[in-house]
Amino acid sequence: MDKSVIAEREGGLHKALTRSQVIMIGLGGAIGTGLFMGSGLAIGYAGPAVILSFAIAALAACAMVFSLSEMAVVHPTAGSFGTYAEIYLNPWAGFIVRYAYWMAQVIAIGGEAVAAGVYMTFWFPDTPLWMWSVGFAFVLLYFNSRSVNNFGSIEYWFAMIKVVAIVLFIILGATMIFGLGRPPAGFHNLTGLPGGFMPHGLGGVWMGVLVGVLSFNGIEVIAVTSGETRDPVRDIPAALRNMGLRLFLFYILALGIVVTIVPWTETGATVVTQSPFVRVFANSGIMHAAGIMNFVVLTAALSSMNTNVYLCSRMLFSLSRGNFAPRFLGRLSKNGTPVAAILTSGVCILLAAGVSKLTPKAYNYLFGVALFDAIIVWIAILLSHLSFRRRHRKEDLPVRMPFFPVVQIVGLVLLCAVLITMGLDQEAWSTSWLVGFPCLVLLSIVYFARRGRMGRNAPASLAMASAVDTDNSGTA
Repeated sequence: MDKSVIAEREGGLHKALTRSQVIMIGLGGAIGTGLFMGSGLAIGYAGPAVILSFAIAALAACAMVFSLSEMAVVHPTAGSFGTYAEIYLNPWAGFIVRYAYWMAQVIAIGGEAVAAGVYMTFWFPDTPLWMWSVGFAFVLLYFNSRSVNNFGSIEYWFAMIKVVAIVLFIILGATMIFGLGRPPAGFHNLTGLPGGFMPHGLGGVWMGVLVGVLSFNGIEVIAVTSGETRDPVRDIPAALRNMGLRLFLFYILALGIVVTIVPWTETGATVVTQSPFVRVFANSGIMHAAGIMNFVVLTAALSSMNTNVYLCSRMLFSLSRGNFAPRFLGRLSKNGTPVAAILTSGVCILLAAGVSKLTPKAYNYLFGVALFDAIIVWIAILLSHLSFRRRHRKEDLPVRMPFFPVVQIVGLVLLCAVLITMGLDQEAWSTSWLVGFPCLVLLSIVYFARRGRMGRNAPASLAMASAVDTDNSGTA
């Protein structure tokens, strides 16, 4: 499919995001409850060796984001990796990737909405949880329905709070470890506890990798912003490079401080009920430490919700413009925002939040779909990039990733191993396969049934008709 065809098909979005906004949007998408809360699960698996677990997971994340940067510069579209899968793999892959990612994000936002409500009960215990969850969801849907610059500005400050909190945490942790102004904590907790640095062996480290990969999920949001970035050729690669380095440092340093200051036996758990970061703040003697950390975690949840609403709407918009979803979802408001796609995603988000509130068991199955789909999307990105490189001479690419294709192959092996591990672990992760795989099969049946009705060559031709039709009606 020609580059100009893609640009015309998904055109109309306003290019208003700056480089600094794009960087912070990416950080906001990847630094969330996976770090602040989920890290306790990883510590429970790996002990102090969680540092190695997240370093290995970071390799897979970096392989994926650098691959995305090459393709996003050549094809700056809202559909991003879903569009790349359609072009460089096949239309079925593009359909699966976009719908799978949309479902994963809808479920994630539903969970974050409930989590935000739980965090608010810390200060307002007598207020119904559902009121906060629904209220936050409506506020963020409203801001997303405004101009993309409004979204970028809000997410910039949401993410800034998290980044500042992590930096202060690292500084505070360093003073506690080296004893600046107080007795030093030292490094005893890294190797001096039963089992040493790697108490559960390589198996525990590998299970920590699984949690790490899932914690990094969201870093791919930067590529989705390429269709609304002022200068994608310069801003997207710079943002991806900077964000990859910052995430690596933030996660590794922050988790290193956690397991150094507090014994891993106290912060690690198979069921996380308290953030390991709260434990460190509590040990620091800072007044109102729990309240401070609760505010940071609340901000993390709202930031993640805000970013994922953006992702959901752009995936639906791209599906509509590709004739894989109803045409009205591809229409744009006067300010260049896919309001119909945002509102439709919002309804589904509220349904997901309702399921998680009414019956946790049912929500566990929904969450299993989200986990499975997230790994499938990353695998599809790397496969798309391998095909992308076969069709483009590296000398003609504005941005070139080093060590191709070794990095991509290593990333694919890691992700496939993570997916297999999730299926083999009968205690915690196998639900992802039990519900995720049948869901992909169902999506495939829907795709081929639709394709059969329209004819074998319909998707490409109707995609252009849809783009022209929606451009004429949606921006009037």
